[in-house]
Amino acid sequence: MQLSQDIFDNNLSASQNDIEDCEARKPLLVCFSHLRWDFVWQRPQHLLTRAARHYRVLIVEEPLFESGGTPRIHLSHRLGHIRIVVPILPESLGPQQVVQAQGDLVEGLLKHEPETSRLFWYYTPMAMAFTGHVDRDLTIYDNMDELSLFRGASRELLDHENELFSSADIVFTGGMSLYEAKRHRHSNVHCFPSSIEFAHFAKARGMQGETEPTDQAHLPHPRLGFFGVVDERMDIDLVGAVAQLRPEWHLVMIGPVAKIDPAILPRRENIHWLGSKPYADLPHYLAGWDVGLMPFALNEATRFISPTKTPEFLAAGVPVVSTPITDVVRPYASKGLVEIAETPLGVVSRAEVLMERPKQPWLARVDRHLAAESWDTTWSAMHALVLEAMGEKERPASRRPTRAITAAE
Repeated sequence: MQLSQDIFDNNLSASQNDIEDCEARKPLLVCFSHLRWDFVWQRPQHLLTRAARHYRVLIVEEPLFESGGTPRIHLSHRLGHIRIVVPILPESLGPQQVVQAQGDLVEGLLKHEPETSRLFWYYTPMAMAFTGHVDRDLTIYDNMDELSLFRGASRELLDHENELFSSADIVFTGGMSLYEAKRHRHSNVHCFPSSIEFAHFAKARGMQGETEPTDQAHLPHPRLGFFGVVDERMDIDLVGAVAQLRPEWHLVMIGPVAKIDPAILPRRENIHWLGSKPYADLPHYLAGWDVGLMPFALNEATRFISPTKTPEFLAAGVPVVSTPITDVVRPYASKGLVEIAETPLGVVSRAEVLMERPKQPWLARVDRHLAAESWDTTWSAMHALVLEAMGEKERPASRRPTRAITAAE
């Protein structure tokens, strides 16, 4: 039997309405982030793309400022179903007016959302200034960095983090160092270090001999590579010194420059600052590297970091030399998966060892370690804890577990 076009269109419309109705019934997860969604692909993107299977995800970024006009929002979509909200504010507003304007815009936006459970997921405590009073069913703090130690951090940030710890139902930390520092500040803290999309980065292992990216293809070997944000966390003097010690080596540096003047970056013929690259393209670059370089400065900004790039380099089959960042030493160096060096001569020495070492025994250990570190596994465990916390709130007799849970548990 052949359906008429009208019936066919009506069926399509009904099907679309069913999909939209199902989406509207999902709980709302509102994330407040100090990181732009389109900056670099890291922890928030990995987790929130997975959260979107269960929630309507609304991400509120920090404001942008323009001359004149009135406060407004710019709303866009990513991956078809994740909504990105950027407040656009007049640059003439004072600090309290900026807070008030953000609050008004967010509350106005939430009024138009369907009546479902509402979860607030914080990456920046500063958002508490305009959301602390807003009704929600659950408050989650995903503490991925110690923001108070970053360049330009304010006293306000510490005050708002104290407020966030007081009101949060559950706290996640982005690494073991942060967990150890924060575990006594809340009764429901859980450590979830950086995870890995193994299949994505492991593609690099089979790309040797394929056509390389044009801005890397002409570079001679050996190549030492880095990708990530280039900011005060990078020891740029170390980078320059390594390049000077081995002028025949080429250092491939990928990522945006932030919070530092690009003019202070070391400039040598064998250092190549290639800028930002799409997440999808990273395996193509990694496939052409002999050693991964993680030249983190040892300062307050790196005291608690847990670099996502550690497992990503390893999944790509790229041996790694890192400065002694605690969450790299534990567990990666202690298991013989990453080499540690603190000085330029040390980096050169360790890199030379890695370039001579047979890869297969090392790769076997890498794969055993990474098998339990997928973002899917991490999100599933986090989501289970979120659902547990929601259930606790529905039972008046008990609100939270009485002890913190360690990463080992």
